[in-house]
Amino acid sequence: MKRFKTRAVHVGSHPDPVTGAHVTPVYRTSTFAYGSFERGARMFAGEEPGYVYSRIGNPTVRVFEEKVASLEGAEDAVAFASGMAAISAVAFTFLRPGDELVFLGPLYGGTEGFFFDVLSRFGISVRDASGRPAEEWLSDKTRMIYVETPTNPTLRLNDLELVGKVGGRAGVLTVADNTFATPYLTRPLEHGLDIVLHSATKYLGGHGDALGGVAAGKAEAMAELRSHGLRHVGGSLGAEDAFLLMRGVKTLPLRMEAHCDGAEQLARFLEGQELVEKVYYPGLPSHPDHELALRQMDRFGGMVALELHGGEAAARVFLDSLTLFAQAVSLGDVESLATHPASTTHELLPQEVLERQGVTPGLVRLSVGIEDPRDLIEDLQQALEKVKRRLAM
Repeated sequence: MKRFKTRAVHVGSHPDPVTGAHVTPVYRTSTFAYGSFERGARMFAGEEPGYVYSRIGNPTVRVFEEKVASLEGAEDAVAFASGMAAISAVAFTFLRPGDELVFLGPLYGGTEGFFFDVLSRFGISVRDASGRPAEEWLSDKTRMIYVETPTNPTLRLNDLELVGKVGGRAGVLTVADNTFATPYLTRPLEHGLDIVLHSATKYLGGHGDALGGVAAGKAEAMAELRSHGLRHVGGSLGAEDAFLLMRGVKTLPLRMEAHCDGAEQLARFLEGQELVEKVYYPGLPSHPDHELALRQMDRFGGMVALELHGGEAAARVFLDSLTLFAQAVSLGDVESLATHPASTTHELLPQEVLERQGVTPGLVRLSVGIEDPRDLIEDLQQALEKVKRRLAM
């Protein structure tokens, strides 16, 4: 097998058979001619490969799927219109009324909201097993264990090998959202999990100009996911977005090195600032899961969270004073972003959940881009100085 950087560039990419175009074209078509009655019947029955309708499969989308499958060490992958489309499709495909989904949090607020607000309408129960010993994770109704790695927004880590073992012994499907780490840093399937998924909008695309999601795993599971979670639910990735995501994946290794370099320097800087009560970054020895990060991450990612002394007032001044960090949700762009999770990405969660997850009024999440870390540190420093002056700290 070729190495990661080579596969990121070459897997799935072939010259166009008609024109010889070196870069995969955008196949902007809703339907495909299958030529004959017999061939159409075989293709719709799944007895012959090919493309019939872009809701189910598209050649541009397929290249992106093949790249992600290769990088995650999966047999196959299925792409979706967004990360939430991928998450919901996995849940609706593999869970039934009466089943239980167990998650180890904290989770992205949109994911947790979907689990509790939507799945419950279909008779699927959801239970938060965060912080509990492994022997208490499962009940006789549990059919899925769901984790993020690292978690959003406080960058905690769950032991993926333990999750894989617990799920494997019980015959419970294990699913990991690998958006923050990307396959360049962590590959959950290597630790025994069944399905890995991403909001491809983030690091896989990397430039903030495309929406997408993707799930990867064994071929049989992905065939079922395509048939039920994609074909029936219909959250399909468009060819134009697939083209941009496919292009982004080619530079993923280079960008992740730059993201990690910057995040490590910013985390060390922030840890020494008097206005910063706590820094969340798996690469710091002070992080509660640092030893686990050393075991299951190749590097520590481009996300940093910080807890400011002074709560929401301090966070407000700090964020409004930044000049290189755009205040925006999402993450993984080449340019740096900053957000206040309690009032944005996790705003819909009840107060008791926010407190349990550590999403406090003074928490700020940084997505460190590929700019020169020295410039980013100077920007953080001047913002902290303004907090100090304005709040007379």
